[in-house]
Amino acid sequence: MGKGRVEAFTDGVVAIIITIMVLDLKVPEGEDFSTLLPQWPIFLCYVLSFINVGIYWNNLHNMFHTVQRVNGHVLWANLHLLFWLSLMPVTTAFMGENHFATVPVAVYGFDLAMCATAYAILVVALHRLHGQDTAFAKAIGNDRKGRLSLIAYIAAIALTFLNRWIGVGFYVAVALVWLVPDTRFSRVLEK
Repeated sequence: MGKGRVEAFTDGVVAIIITIMVLDLKVPEGEDFSTLLPQWPIFLCYVLSFINVGIYWNNLHNMFHTVQRVNGHVLWANLHLLFWLSLMPVTTAFMGENHFATVPVAVYGFDLAMCATAYAILVVALHRLHGQDTAFAKAIGNDRKGRLSLIAYIAAIALTFLNRWIGVGFYVAVALVWLVPDTRFSRVLEK
């Protein structure tokens, strides 16, 4: 089956997720900088989550650009990823409203780990559908960055219970690694 509907649906869901997250930002009462200070944890969580959701959207765009079709397995794998991404507004607000408390930071990390797991499942589904000698397979390679990210999230969750800022630091570090432009897909598509 064609991939147009899954791409459009994914774009719509991601747009809604980002919209829901921004609606959690409250306009401060007052007009000076001191009224902004109580909002800093919520704003920082929003920025981190916006970047993470944006990274997934960008990667999904690139992946679907290299494939010709989808099947039921790909649709369900994509829906699985969208499920975990759709929880991002909740886990973001939980962490921000509780000022990076230990359990909310761990729950946020669990959501990130599940997003990474679902992304890996989607990669496998696309790989099985399209095979080895395709633009997708060449671009994704062994997806070392994806696997290392999942390991980092799992380690971060455990380390959060020692020091919550270590967990947050891991989440930021993984996002920064993914912010570095990934040329795997563009190199393959230019050939």
